[in-house]
Amino acid sequence: HEDERLSYGELNARANRLAHHLIGLGVRPDQPVAICLERSPAMVVGVLAILKAGGAYVPLDPAYPSQRLRQVLDDAAPRLMLCDAAGRAALGLEALVDLTVVDLETATPAWAELPACDPEPRALGLTSRHLAYVIYTSGSTGTPKGVEMSHGALVNSLSFSPGAGARERRTLQFASLNFDVSSQELFICWKDGGQLVLVREEARRDFSDLLEFARGEAIERLFLPFVALNRFAEVWGTQKALLPFLSEIYTAGEQLQATPLLRAFFEAHPNARLINQYGSTEINVIAEHLLAADPSCWPQLPPLGRPIANTRVYLLDGHGQPVPFGAVGELYIGGAGVARGYLNRPELTAERF
Repeated sequence: HEDERLSYGELNARANRLAHHLIGLGVRPDQPVAICLERSPAMVVGVLAILKAGGAYVPLDPAYPSQRLRQVLDDAAPRLMLCDAAGRAALGLEALVDLTVVDLETATPAWAELPACDPEPRALGLTSRHLAYVIYTSGSTGTPKGVEMSHGALVNSLSFSPGAGARERRTLQFASLNFDVSSQELFICWKDGGQLVLVREEARRDFSDLLEFARGEAIERLFLPFVALNRFAEVWGTQKALLPFLSEIYTAGEQLQATPLLRAFFEAHPNARLINQYGSTEINVIAEHLLAADPSCWPQLPPLGRPIANTRVYLLDGHGQPVPFGAVGELYIGGAGVARGYLNRPELTAERF
């Protein structure tokens, strides 16, 4: 991030010290812990520390409207929040009154002298069934609902990708923590031993700057929703600045279209592969499809692919029965990646899960 670099050892030590502090503050498995920080090393340290302490991180983007952030806080009711100056300003003093606030911008943090060793999950009672995060989605109703994702479900969605086994990719951290794609950026990168590169918010919003940033930082792996990816290709088309290190682009969140802009971009970058993913916040990733190396072979609407490992997909009619081949049905998804449900919404959880 800018001029700051962290090794895996330094990142782990920082996260461990903070995790021991959070444990001392009473963080336990399944306990929601809010995090509202600008994109920075402190942000990723905070996410790791919450997970190591056994808590479930509840991301709040300081760029979001205060009313939306307070809706999430009211529903999740965390007792503790990690923040910086931007987070405090976004939420306002009133929202922080009933919270224990841990300021990660403190020059001499209270946890600086705590042990750098890993907290012991068994001593915490932490298992794969406990929550890793609660991410809020407004869905079709406009009312935020918190999707409860367990460690086991998250690990399943990260373990099976066309790029799996690829080592040490330089991965751009583009998505807001409010979107589950951010968990892929973070943990697929770290799982492979790669380098995570955090982009400044200004460059993230200006695609000309983003293109230059990706080129200057020799980015190898990108996660971009279709509209952002198409805009990225459009800006590239005006500048023709090649990205020689780019090897993987994942896209999800919107229907992928093989536009002329995208085809031209990938024709100019023959070593870059495009991976189309599909999934909702409730399961993160359901299916994915690695597109052919030759963009001229791509259909206008590329397929979603097949279910990832440990995932089952059924097309059922209104009576819950499988529909015939070729018929329209409702998509039912089962398997290890399905979230636990919606936080504090037992009726909606019973209806949807």
